Amino acid sequence: MIKKNEEYEVEIIDNGFEGEGIAKLQDIVIFIPNCIKGEKVKIKILKVAKNMCFGKVIEVLNKSKHRCDLDCETYSKCGGCNFRHIEYLHSLEMKKTSVETTIRKALKREIKVDDVIGMEEPFYYRNKLQYPVGIDENGNTIMGIFAGRSHRIIETFDCKIQNQKCQKVALDVYEFIKSHRIKGYDEKIGTGIIRHIIVRIGVKTNEIMLNLVLNTFDLPYEKELVNYVTLRNPEIKTIVKNLNNKKTNVILGKEIKVIYGDGYIYDYLGNKKFKISPLSFYQVNPIQTEKLYSKAIEFADLKGNETIFDLYCGIGTIGIFASDKVKKLYGIETIKEAIEDAKQNAILNNIENAEFFVGDVEKALPEFIAKRDVHPDVVFIDPPRRGCDKTAIETLLEIKPDKIVYVSCNPATLARDLAIFEEKYDLGKLAICDMFPGTAHIECVLVLTLKSANNIREN
Repeated sequence: MIKKNEEYEVEIIDNGFEGEGIAKLQDIVIFIPNCIKGEKVKIKILKVAKNMCFGKVIEVLNKSKHRCDLDCETYSKCGGCNFRHIEYLHSLEMKKTSVETTIRKALKREIKVDDVIGMEEPFYYRNKLQYPVGIDENGNTIMGIFAGRSHRIIETFDCKIQNQKCQKVALDVYEFIKSHRIKGYDEKIGTGIIRHIIVRIGVKTNEIMLNLVLNTFDLPYEKELVNYVTLRNPEIKTIVKNLNNKKTNVILGKEIKVIYGDGYIYDYLGNKKFKISPLSFYQVNPIQTEKLYSKAIEFADLKGNETIFDLYCGIGTIGIFASDKVKKLYGIETIKEAIEDAKQNAILNNIENAEFFVGDVEKALPEFIAKRDVHPDVVFIDPPRRGCDKTAIETLLEIKPDKIVYVSCNPATLARDLAIFEEKYDLGKLAICDMFPGTAHIECVLVLTLKSANNIREN
């Protein structure tokens, strides 16, 4: 019988969805982070559940040829990355296998990933830094990254996936608030002032936005802080305060106050310019985003006369990226501020064939189609991790666009949705774009083509 806190030697027989090693002992599955398939390791059991156990590595007895030296001092503690111990090219192969396995199980047949698009330099790629600010066990203010599966903050000075300029801004803010005794947020009792430091950068414009998420809008030494960080970082174009005084794990509140600049920055994807506001969603790896969107448009095989829908459109990035290759673009997004940005982005890029609407896709899509009597030729969907809403899928199956290009950050919900779409669609090309090197996160793009028997829409 496997016991908690006991040590065992095990063989890693596979890797799970989040990159964790999988072993079997006494017919019980054990999940162990920081292991690679084929390794033999000594482990300590941390938790014993009914049908599984969880452990940690004490010693790697037989190393995989794909294991590499660690380049990060906090890797063993923080929860930001989970693939840094794996050679980069092998991590891409692991992601490919994970996607193929997940979708095969849902569709009950073999599928093939056409392309795995990696990065030439898979470091310092995130254009959005989000560091929690809290209180350590000694009552001192601390900033960094949450430890894995906890809200314990690991002090961080050099993260290998965060943009280096963003890190410098965050560290300057951290230095200021410590020297002026401005307290971090104590989530146990709901006191303190600063909850998160968020820094965004337009990688091609070099414009920086600093967003201070606060428990109260009364920020001590506010003017001094603004002067300090802007003098040290002239790339800062704007600084905003965001109020979040609720006991919640959600990072951002809804109320914003601009205290420096005009409240937004710009960036480019390809030749398209985008306005980014504090609450806007914008892909965190712009280098890979261009590759991802280019692949999505390639899969759509646009001829120039299509009407396209961009669902879950955010600030309009995919649709605007494709706008000069189509006749008409309609975008739908639930966040009002994002739609306002999408409209502004269309104006910025002199796009006259686009319209954007606020609404939950599952409700707004059928209402929009009924009211406008518009039938899309191609639909781009880029839903959140929970995948597409069932009503949205049912609506798409009813209106039957010729093609659906699905961008997904969650292979599990993608596979679930594909099993439903299969009623009327064939799965075409599928690619993985590695948006998040060093982590187990996976971004897929694929095309669904209407089955030939359904090519003629019902009147």
